[in-house]
Amino acid sequence: MTAQKGKDLLIKIADGAGYTTVAGLRTRRLAFNAETVDVTHAESANRWRELLDGAGVKRAALSGRGLFKDAATDELMRQTFFDGAVKTYQVVIPGFGTVTGSFQITSLEYAGEHNGEVTYDVAMESAGEVTFTAA
Repeated sequence: MTAQKGKDLLIKIADGAGYTTVAGLRTRRLAFNAETVDVTHAESANRWRELLDGAGVKRAALSGRGLFKDAATDELMRQTFFDGAVKTYQVVIPGFGTVTGSFQITSLEYAGEHNGEVTYDVAMESAGEVTFTAA
């Protein structure tokens, strides 16, 4: 994969008729994590830690920061948070593929400087299996 423009990494939310891009995001981040299951025991080679293959819980986290640009997606994200709803999201990674899964908004923050625009930060945690489709 060659270098890609950061602005082309998109977060999309299911809107009932398909997916719509979450508008106004200036930064976006997708992180994958997996817990480990330690199975080290008294006879482990030189007391080195041993991990159980494929046993830990996996999760994905989405986050973004931006400004208000599109009233429809702003309302959809805000209502999704206040409802505590789990929605399907897609993350389009240019030249790589698309990650799709259910996420819940865990944090929605608003900020503004007296000489600047109002911005928001959003954080989401996976709420089920996340799949990857290559480009």
